[in-house]
Amino acid sequence: MTDTVGPRTEVLRTGPIRYATAERFGRPRPVPDDDPRPASGEIAPQPPSRLDFVMGPPADVHPQGEDCLNLSIATPARDAGARPVLVWLHGGGFSSGAGLMDWYDGGVLAAEGDVVVVSVNYRLGALGYLLLDGVSEGNLGLFDQVEALRWVHTHIAAYGGDPTDVTVLGQSAGGISVRLLILMELPEARGLFRRAILQSAPLEITARPAAESHALGRYFADALGTDPRTADLPALLAAQGETARHHLRGAGRRMEPAFIPVEGVGPVPAPGGPPGDGVRGLDVLYGWNADDMIVFMGEDDDAAVRTREVYEEPLTRHAERLARAGARVHAYRVDWRPAGSPLGAAHCLELPLLFGTRDAWRSAPMLGSTPREETERLGRALRSAWLGFARTGTFDGLPAPLTDGPVPGPS
Repeated sequence: MTDTVGPRTEVLRTGPIRYATAERFGRPRPVPDDDPRPASGEIAPQPPSRLDFVMGPPADVHPQGEDCLNLSIATPARDAGARPVLVWLHGGGFSSGAGLMDWYDGGVLAAEGDVVVVSVNYRLGALGYLLLDGVSEGNLGLFDQVEALRWVHTHIAAYGGDPTDVTVLGQSAGGISVRLLILMELPEARGLFRRAILQSAPLEITARPAAESHALGRYFADALGTDPRTADLPALLAAQGETARHHLRGAGRRMEPAFIPVEGVGPVPAPGGPPGDGVRGLDVLYGWNADDMIVFMGEDDDAAVRTREVYEEPLTRHAERLARAGARVHAYRVDWRPAGSPLGAAHCLELPLLFGTRDAWRSAPMLGSTPREETERLGRALRSAWLGFARTGTFDGLPAPLTDGPVPGPS
């Protein structure tokens, strides 16, 4: 494996920075360069994560509010270095999480790889993905992500980054978002990144047909009992929770959120179409964790079978389509099972390795009794692989014990 990681240096952390503003249920608007207001530091309104039993509850607390279109930046220097840029889109089932959380501090990546790391907030739940006639057009969280990438394209040179050398990466719902960003045909979304990394993206639930989303939107409005445009946030979150329970009772799919991207609406293409011309020449790294589905298991589920059905097979099919359209694709699989953890190579396991934010992950049950030294050693190996891909578009695989055998890729 090519070692792209140099000695660790000090980094500058900047943020929160407001990259856009939006009225409730409106599309984001770029922030004028002369806007004097400081960023709020808010994250999207959200309930507690349903994966606290895997990741542990976050150690840091941020204010929640609708002025949440903020990002943070970690950079070795604000100079003319023209470094590769990594833009992170967090997971959380389109209903929880935030780029501003300490989990996703890009400082270690920036220092080890001499890169610029941008971590992005975007709207979640009903505020980001409600589809309801006369109220919300849907997919607003995806419009937020596009606006964040446009901000990076315009401003990142001032933070030591190269706007022509951007890798967008995301995990779980963030990985689904990366897939949709790849496929978007919006003129304003073109040319904003040259490489993409999809981590444990459950592509079988990428987007929902508009008719189903409309029905859930109407249920949400009935559960809310008042105008969504003026309701207070606790009421919105309560109705969102009731809609999620209704969806689970009807659909029976435990891991599928009530509010997700909608097919054929705004930036999301209709299903079944071929990838656009923008895919040609794109470098893509995708993969999954060997026991991803263990945290979403039903009573009669087999974790290995469901991981193959939900992650491996859809990701591989997607990679095959991208390769036929002219992308260069690479696959990985994380097989490492931490000592003392009953969760194995669970969903989210690669995150503390990727970010190296040890204190933020110190109470994560998925890490079991693994000594900090081992987590750091494996993290350096995984970060080296990701940074090498971000710099060159090549990927030499992961060493044992991160991976213990050949990884199936596109045929």
